Amino acid sequence: MASNRHLGRIISLQSLYEYEFRNKAGDASADIDHIVAKNILPYEKALGDTEFVYNLSKGVVSHAEELDKDLAPLAPEWPIETIAAIDRNVLRIGLYELKHCAGSVPPKVAINEAVELAKAFGSENSSKFINGVLGTAFKQLNLETNEQQNPSDSAPKEDSRAEEAPGE
Repeated sequence: MASNRHLGRIISLQSLYEYEFRNKAGDASADIDHIVAKNILPYEKALGDTEFVYNLSKGVVSHAEELDKDLAPLAPEWPIETIAAIDRNVLRIGLYELKHCAGSVPPKVAINEAVELAKAFGSENSSKFINGVLGTAFKQLNLETNEQQNPSDSAPKEDSRAEEAPGE
């Protein structure tokens, strides 16, 4: 069965959002594996590769502190805790894939998928903000040298940060 990684990223975003919400509310029983399992259930047949969703979600959770630290200088006008929860988790997913999944997810795909998540679930300016931040991360991590394609084909379409904060 073919994998539907876009759907997998949607389920991961949903799971990460729920996990973060429950943790901030003081729910000590919040467990990313259980949340992902519950959210995958209705889509298991259409999804195919459930391992991708578990690995992505658990990877983001286990590297959240590192990801937030890396994101801070990329959007200095918007401290990570002030960014809307959806946008914050989209940024974490995108940056996690850029940094930790380069062997299986090309950087261009990671950025484009994050932008698509922001378009679907974020505010009006979210996709531009996400694209700008991850585009900057792409350049600062020197991933264009690791990209198999022409660097001009690998860079995100837009390279400017949104003028307004996401979620506004």
